[in-house]
Amino acid sequence: MSDLDNIRRRVEAKELREEDYATINAMIDSYVTLYHAVGDKAATIARLRKLCFGSKTEKTAAVLGTSSADPTATTSEAASEESEEASNAKSGGGESRGKGHGRNGADRYTGAEKIEVPHPTLQPGDACPECEKGTVYEAKPKTLVRLVGQPPIGGKVYYLQKLRCGLCGQIFTAPTPEAAGEEKYDATVPAMIALLKYGSGMPFNREERLQGMVGVPLPASTQWDLVHTLAEHAEPVYEELIREAAQGDVVHNDDTTARILESMGRRAEQFATDEKKKGRKGLFTSGIVSTREDRRIALFFTGHNHAGENLTHVLSRRAAELDAPIQMCDALSRNVCSGNTVAWGSKNIPAELKTIVAHCLAHGRRQFVDVADSFPEECGHVLKALAIIYKNDADSRELKHSPQERLAHHQTHSRPTMTELKVWLTQQLEDRLVERNSSLGGAIVYMLKHWDRLTLFLRVPGAPLDNNICERALKKAILHRKNALFYKTHRGAHVGDLFMSLIHTCELGGMNPFDYLTALERHAAAVAANPPAWLPWTYQETLASAP
Repeated sequence: MSDLDNIRRRVEAKELREEDYATINAMIDSYVTLYHAVGDKAATIARLRKLCFGSKTEKTAAVLGTSSADPTATTSEAASEESEEASNAKSGGGESRGKGHGRNGADRYTGAEKIEVPHPTLQPGDACPECEKGTVYEAKPKTLVRLVGQPPIGGKVYYLQKLRCGLCGQIFTAPTPEAAGEEKYDATVPAMIALLKYGSGMPFNREERLQGMVGVPLPASTQWDLVHTLAEHAEPVYEELIREAAQGDVVHNDDTTARILESMGRRAEQFATDEKKKGRKGLFTSGIVSTREDRRIALFFTGHNHAGENLTHVLSRRAAELDAPIQMCDALSRNVCSGNTVAWGSKNIPAELKTIVAHCLAHGRRQFVDVADSFPEECGHVLKALAIIYKNDADSRELKHSPQERLAHHQTHSRPTMTELKVWLTQQLEDRLVERNSSLGGAIVYMLKHWDRLTLFLRVPGAPLDNNICERALKKAILHRKNALFYKTHRGAHVGDLFMSLIHTCELGGMNPFDYLTALERHAAAVAANPPAWLPWTYQETLASAP
């Protein structure tokens, strides 16, 4: 460093020596080398920046800095959102409302008590009190929404009057009101606790503190006892849900890390499993979303198994007469169903374990998003091409195409774009316009290596573009991990998987998970006798037909 300081002083005095030129030349070479090295690692630095400061969006316009008016400035994340989610966000309750009326209309409050208030003096058909000539008739009612705060778990204390005879000592107690019920904990209590913990990520101890603050104590241990009992009652439905999911036309799967204390550290020696004996220490929560026509089922599995192994477990219950389902996942080999890891002609693999594998286009797109700062022109070409594909898919969904119509739509409008994109990507490597070992080269190599599975939507009816629906489902497990940190035992993890599966399946189907879990608890015997009648999409009909 002292030599460099001396050279700097000679540069400022314009008195360079002969040997200084070699040193300066070496410094320039070092700078150029460092510049390219940082450029190659741009993806890692970009992801670190996102982890520290967050990432608002991956929209093409935001990544490339283009105008929002650009018709190709679509995002794979936004364009792939389900149509009903978009319509719900736009509807806000159905009709236009004035300022100060909130963003949700009265019809969005499906869980609120509905109270009809008749006019105190008029009825339909009465004379108009204003003009005294016309008659009044029924019009659309005015709606008022009133919200009240209350504890998640409320309580009532009944004081039953007791009278004692002064002569014989006989005690007479007031009868228990019918509304009080026979049990201390109503069926709604475990349903709400399960919804708070496994649907919203509120740990038992945090719920205990909240209940204590509002004057209705509810210990964490009691909460576990209640949800564990509800889980036992709902277990037959969970098993039936797995069987139904195995019959899906498209199955999405992925996983995220998990923590189970009895399989970590010294505890693992006491609770060793077969996977542990084989040397696998990793713990994962796998998310599986199965779709068939308009029905979507979410499943969660936590343990040592990878997503592909859990999907194999699910598909083992698939009906033999059904065709192979489409499997959407990322390119990690551990996510592929194990039936696809051997030759298709193997007689040892049942047909129901084979899948038609598609890879997530959003994963391929994200690799170009990560390096867009270093290669804006090249990444812009790819992102704008993929924006066209997502725009075509959104148009097909808006037109309510069948799988065959959607395939024809993509073959007509998306295939030319994807064909041109593949030619362009190949040319970048073959003409050495991009260094294969650079970050941009790695993104291109990934796309070309998995091209057939990334473009399955151009050849197979119903093949999705990406795995975003499963990514969103896993957020429920990630939220629980973020708040509760870990499961204590594998039994606790199974209870969490069960409730997350039931709750998120209700959410995907637009059903009320609180009402559903309450119904399972109140009709536990009927659920055990006939689980198919108590699935999220059948239980309301079952309740309606009950005597």
